[in-house]
Amino acid sequence: MEPVQVGNYNTLKVSRKVDFGFYLDDGGEGILLPKRFVPKGLKIGDELEVFVYHDSDNRLIATTQRANAVVGEIAKLKVLSVTKQGAFLDWGLMKDLFVPASKQVSGMRLGGEYLVKLYIDEMTGRVAATEKIESSMSNDDLTVKEMDLVDLLAYRTSELGYVMIINNKHIGILHGNEIFQKLEIGDKVKGFIKKIRPDNKIDLVLGKPGFTKVEDEGEKILRLLKENDGYLPYYDKSNPEEIYAFFGMSKKTFKMTTGNLYKQKLINFTKTGIELVK
Repeated sequence: MEPVQVGNYNTLKVSRKVDFGFYLDDGGEGILLPKRFVPKGLKIGDELEVFVYHDSDNRLIATTQRANAVVGEIAKLKVLSVTKQGAFLDWGLMKDLFVPASKQVSGMRLGGEYLVKLYIDEMTGRVAATEKIESSMSNDDLTVKEMDLVDLLAYRTSELGYVMIINNKHIGILHGNEIFQKLEIGDKVKGFIKKIRPDNKIDLVLGKPGFTKVEDEGEKILRLLKENDGYLPYYDKSNPEEIYAFFGMSKKTFKMTTGNLYKQKLINFTKTGIELVK
């Protein structure tokens, strides 16, 4: 069987029952699933997806709780307690996630929320977290290309807009003029690679690339027209903020999308807005 991945989800078979829970087969002595996390009706021979991590006594433990992040992921987590050795974050599990003082940028405060990356500590084998994220990102060997749809995480602001983490691997820039929605540090959004520069710097755009985006937004405009008796008072002279407030899209996207709908003879332009073709 494949080795158990600590700090991640594993599908394991139930091997035996004890008074305080069930043991799951890991190819060795087994991993305990405490009684409090046992699903109703679980029996020997069943397979179950569980999250595996070390308990306070450094023993592997399984749980059916959902962790806020797994090893290798970046997440925004809240500080529950602070000591000289480090801080403990709300991980969504019974045991809190430890961030050593040496892995903090400027010291964490109680109740604060911080972006951290989860990793396996080489000395202890336990899951830990670090606030020093950017040093683990690299654009030297890119795993993405232009127009790829990617997962983005808002890492920090810059003079150009937002520095974004791409697929937990690379760094890119989402320029301010490409942002048409509320965005905060730690937000996870979908986007695509707009341009890769000769020095491997990456420009990003939110949403989906090309005509896929136009088709999706086109369906939205048609739905809104139907919900408003076939007419909407928005057109190419409308204020960009008003367009975004109503449609949730930039004026550029609105004009491109309505132009596409007009070519398909689905809408008409009037002097004051757009209307469905009857």
